[in-house]
Amino acid sequence: MATIKDVAKVAGVSIATVSRVIHNKGKVGDVCRARVKKVIVELGYRPNSNASALASNTSNTIGVVTPKLSMPFFGSLASGVENGARENNFKLLMANSLYETESELKAIESLRENNCKAIILHSEYSDEKTLIKLAKEIPGLVLINRYIPEISNRCVWLDNLSGAQLATQYLIERGHENFAVVTSIYQNRDPGCRVEGIRNILEKNDLKLDANNVEESTANIEGGESAVKALLAKGEKFTALLAYNDLMAIGAIHALFDSGIRVPEDVSVIGFDDLLVGIACRPRLTTMHYPVEEMAHYATNLAIKLSDTSVPVSKQTHLFIADLVERDSVKDISE
Repeated sequence: MATIKDVAKVAGVSIATVSRVIHNKGKVGDVCRARVKKVIVELGYRPNSNASALASNTSNTIGVVTPKLSMPFFGSLASGVENGARENNFKLLMANSLYETESELKAIESLRENNCKAIILHSEYSDEKTLIKLAKEIPGLVLINRYIPEISNRCVWLDNLSGAQLATQYLIERGHENFAVVTSIYQNRDPGCRVEGIRNILEKNDLKLDANNVEESTANIEGGESAVKALLAKGEKFTALLAYNDLMAIGAIHALFDSGIRVPEDVSVIGFDDLLVGIACRPRLTTMHYPVEEMAHYATNLAIKLSDTSVPVSKQTHLFIADLVERDSVKDISE
């Protein structure tokens, strides 16, 4: 593969002259410019895209950082970013933070070193001060699923509180009064907001969520199973169960069936996220649709727009709402 040195040698010019021709900068005579371009074609030389971007201070590369791309939710997020990048003719780089603050910051730095013009960040554990500092350093940084008032114009987030309230009200309207919750042991903001939303609606309807009826575990199928087993071992009684996400809901259904408890005949179950796996399970899972792909696509366009520092920054906020998806895992017991 030809290098810039090869082009310079064959054209009989310096490397600096070849660089000026490639980037269309500096003074180069017409005859010399034509000769260098002819050699570039003859040798099949292709300039390094990163080097070209650095030299011209432009880049059509966008990065995305998520905790774990192998998880269905974050795979959907990455898919939304990919669609947005393709529509804008941007290349895409992806990185995992592995639920660790240090890994998250290293991933961001790696994307910056690769000259990413815009970065979509799903940050769960970095503190607000750090993220505000990063936003000042990276014009095209957008946070997804995180809200920080000081940089609200670059936050694309979901109203978890109202989503949980809607799911709870749906169950109450179908006659349910005894509730249980299986939630994530990871102490980011989402689990707390959703439990708060559940409690708010129950209190408005003169109902309570006893502390013993809330069980924490890992936010996956195994976690849902272990959380329900813990609830049943304590002898807790409930006709409705709200899960932190669809994976925990499916695990909960498995544990209920294993204990001889039918869904939805004995216990109704609602998930959160609306992953494809919810359609494949039996009964098909009633859930809250988390528009993660739509949010990620929107965040991508926003990040690209913000990265253009010649355009005035809008003060607009970017809030999304979850919608209920009715399937087969909830029974109306009001009759």
